Parts: sequence; structure tokens; C-alpha cells
Amino acid sequence: AMLSRRLAALATTTLHLTSTTTLGGSSALSLRAIGVSAFAASPSLATSQSRSAVPATAASRAMSSSTSCSSSSTSPLEVVQFPCLDDNYGYLLHDATTCQTAAVDTPCAATIEQELTKRGWKLTHILNTHHHYDHTGGNLDLKKGTNSDVTVVGPANEQDKIPGIDVAVDDGDAVPFGSGSGAKVMDVGGHTLGHVAYYFPEAQKVFCGDALFALGCGRMFEGTPGQFWKSLRSLRDLPGQTSVYCAHEYTASNAKFALSVEPGNEELVARAKEIMEMRERGEPTVPSTIGEERRTNPFVRVDISEEIRKNVGVTSDDADDDAFAKVSMVPVMNFITRLAGNSPTSLQNPVRKFASASQPIHFEHKKCLKMKTC
Repeated sequence: AMLSRRLAALATTTLHLTSTTTLGGSSALSLRAIGVSAFAASPSLATSQSRSAVPATAASRAMSSSTSCSSSSTSPLEVVQFPCLDDNYGYLLHDATTCQTAAVDTPCAATIEQELTKRGWKLTHILNTHHHYDHTGGNLDLKKGTNSDVTVVGPANEQDKIPGIDVAVDDGDAVPFGSGSGAKVMDVGGHTLGHVAYYFPEAQKVFCGDALFALGCGRMFEGTPGQFWKSLRSLRDLPGQTSVYCAHEYTASNAKFALSVEPGNEELVARAKEIMEMRERGEPTVPSTIGEERRTNPFVRVDISEEIRKNVGVTSDDADDDAFAKVSMVPVMNFITRLAGNSPTSLQNPVRKFASASQPIHFEHKKCLKMKTC
């Protein structure tokens, strides 16, 4: 009876719509409901709400699609992974029941279009994790012509930087996709201020962009150590069997760094050996799992491993986000040391100087010219 009342309440909840001007003059639709997320977790509820409250726009049509579709895949959510640019990965998500297909970020429109054509799929959604060009550069090209009804979903805190955005989402929102409950939006800011991840609990998959890497994490271009540490902890808390689909093939270099700060971790040593062998064979090391990252990734282990804390100069006075700041600054300080031609010195003082939990660390994000040609 309680469940019935809750469903009835959800079905009759009033939605508040706001329109925000975004990059290129487009308008982003922010959906906010009283007592529920921006989208109902149930596809049927989401469809009824969007049809009653939202005009028949491209965004609402794509999000409420329920066309039957056939596929050779037995999985409710099929994931296709392919290399883009120099070291990016592109992802297509396909639901065989509804025919819906989503691209997670758009590093290269031409490559994504080739993968779609190869499989006979039509793009219906773009799920952007953050605003950097190697994640949004293909948005507008993929919305041209017959794909003008593609729905671009992106972080609300970066919507003015997401080309062609239709729907802006925040932490805790649910994005309806396919025949299941869709994706839960997670705030994973730190690499950029508004960075989000898309977690599919039924499929046990998370698409986390540049927030969490296999054996690493993204550089702190805009956020603070405290913000980034909170984001990584939220990802670490996902079920251990969750597959982690990150956006770059950085694992070999990440493994070398991880070994430098936690050489006594036997599972890390074994994993690093396997990673090097995979890369020698030209195989991708992504996806990993949340369980693997918990046990071997130094950036999510700074509150667990005494060996890491000792090797990066964490003191008893340091909070966990201070410890994260220190381990994050080690690669930066090593790079600065190499540029200066000096021998490595104690990291404690420069790390304390350049990284504190209350002071953001800014880096210049340079666009690779090759991105324009994929």
C-alpha cells in the first residue's frame, strides 16, 4: 500500500521547467521535481511526466522513445568501446529493446559515426561527463542532419560550456535510458568543477570520464583536493563488481607511479605486470572494476595504506584530503624536478606549499591540435 501511494505521488508530481541559454545559443532544459530527481527512475513514469509537462521537443521525444528493436546481444545494455584521438576511449551504449543508443562523451564525431554505421544503430543520446574539448568536441557534428533529435545531457554546473546541451543534470538525478532504470548521475567534481559520472546500477557499470582512471585519477584542473577526494570516495563506495569505464588509456604509466608509492602491495605488483603484458599485446586495460581500484589505486587508498602515506609525507596532523593532495602532487613535483634538472628532494614542503585542502590547484588545459582531425 505504501509503494502504491508513493508511485501515485510520483505520477502526479508537478515538474518545474527552466530554460537556460547555453553555448551556441542553444537552450538547456533543467527538470526539477518536488520530492523526486530530475527524471523518474522508472521509464514509464519518466515518459508520462515528460509528455504531460514538456512540449514535443527533440529532447522529450528522444527521452521517451519506446520503439521495439531487435539485436543479437543478450545483454540489456550493450557497451561498445573504441579508441579515439591519441589515448581517449569512446563508448556507445545500446539498448536492444528500445533501440536507444548513447555516446558517452564525443571525442571524435567521425569515429563515433563509423561505429554507429557499422552496427546499424541510430544515436539518440549524448552523455557528457565534463566540458573539456576531447569529451564534447563532437557534440554539434553528431546533432546535424538526421540526428537533430539527439538529446545532449551534461552537467548543470558546466552547461554553458557543453555544446548543444538539451538537459542539464546534477548529483542524484536519474537519466532514463533504455528498458531499465537508466543512469544515476554522480557529482565527481575535481578534475573540473562540475564533472559528473553516469552509473547504471542494473548493468553494474559506471562511466566516469576523467574523474577516476585505472590506477589513477584526473588532474585537478579546477577543483580542490577536498572536493576531489569526496568524489573519489563516492566512486570507491560503489559495489566492488562495478565495471569502471574511464576515458583514457593511461594505465601503464599510472601503474609505474602506483608502484613507486606502494611497492609492497602484492596485488598491485601482479596487476602492474599484467597491465604491461596487455599493452605489449596492444590490448586495452579498460574497463577495470571498483574492487580492483580499491585494492590497488593509490589515489583511493590514501586513507587505507600506511605505506602510501609514509612515502608521500603524510603526517599525523593531515586530514585525508590533505593526504590526497600530497599523493596528487607527487607526479607534478617530479615533473617540475625533471624540468629543473635537479635531483628529487623531500616532497613534504613543496606539497604543503602547493596543495592544501582549501586552495584550488589550477593547471592549463591545452587542446591537442590533432583533436580537430580525430
